[in-house]
Amino acid sequence: MTLRPTRIAYVTGLAVALAAPAALAPVLFAASALAQGEPIAARQEIMKGVGNATRTGVQMIRGEAPFDLDTARETFAVYIDASERMPGLFPEGTETGGDTKAAPAIWEDKEGFDALFVEFGERAAAGLEATTDQASFQAALGTATQSCRTCHEQFRLDN
Repeated sequence: MTLRPTRIAYVTGLAVALAAPAALAPVLFAASALAQGEPIAARQEIMKGVGNATRTGVQMIRGEAPFDLDTARETFAVYIDASERMPGLFPEGTETGGDTKAAPAIWEDKEGFDALFVEFGERAAAGLEATTDQASFQAALGTATQSCRTCHEQFRLDN
């Protein structure tokens, strides 16, 4: 059977529609946790989403998963969402509990911590704009995840 452009669009749209709920689950859980006053659980769930998006991106770069432009761009959308939401999830009083790995340095240098999320968001937005194929995605992902490494080294326990 030959796939016509309309059938390809339908199949692609169906695949995206079926995958979207799984991709949005961490975002929805985080929103629910935050609504219930649980910033530690919300930030952990957002970071799980970032980790999952990164893992998928790395698999595409390594050829362990087929490259998909929409999925590549979704990686950056997850990063942008995290960069906007995470700074507000570290209020005073959430330094401990909930199996947090947040380092005291977050509250000692909140300005520097927040600035890394701004940088992360800017790099992710640039990556979203620049990604047109696997090579451009690889370069942009590497740039965006430099912010991850810096933040984890400075502001996360148990590295």
